Amino acid sequence: MPKKEKYRILGVDPGSNVLGYAILDVNGQETRVVVFDVISMARLSDHHQKLRRIFEELQKVIAEYRPDQMAVEAPFYGKNVQSMLKLGRAQGVAIAAGITRNLTIAEYSPKKIKQSVTGNGNASKEQVAAMLRHTLSISLEDAGLDATDALATALCHFYQSKKLPGAGKNYSGWEAFLKDNPDRLG
Repeated sequence: MPKKEKYRILGVDPGSNVLGYAILDVNGQETRVVVFDVISMARLSDHHQKLRRIFEELQKVIAEYRPDQMAVEAPFYGKNVQSMLKLGRAQGVAIAAGITRNLTIAEYSPKKIKQSVTGNGNASKEQVAAMLRHTLSISLEDAGLDATDALATALCHFYQSKKLPGAGKNYSGWEAFLKDNPDRLG
């Protein structure tokens, strides 16, 4: 099936207290950030109410921005099993919100997202944000890391779906990555 040249990606960084989301417009090889923000559940004490809020708020985001695809950061293995279970539930509810709106869903590991955006799967959240700022020519001054992680997830999906040069390639460091991708520095 040929890919549409114009489409919209919803990137989601799931969390049980704060969920980041971002909308990225794609037109051929060009991308444009529409919005990136967070949904906060910190004031809710009941986990089921948090899940409900995730579902309802993402449904509103989907209805307002009408994305075609959804990219979700997959939970990573952690030492705290209870935290991982809560994160997995938040991810599942986010995916359910997309599925009920007929979005195609893709999941990416945190390492894959970092590698796609920065060329380094072990990059810090701050390095990811810095690369987003340069690549997308946007200000991230007031953005929280959950929102920038969601934006990175959407951009990762764009790179992976287009199989752009450099996507999925391992680099020994920033210098090697930028040598192959000079346009990504801005």
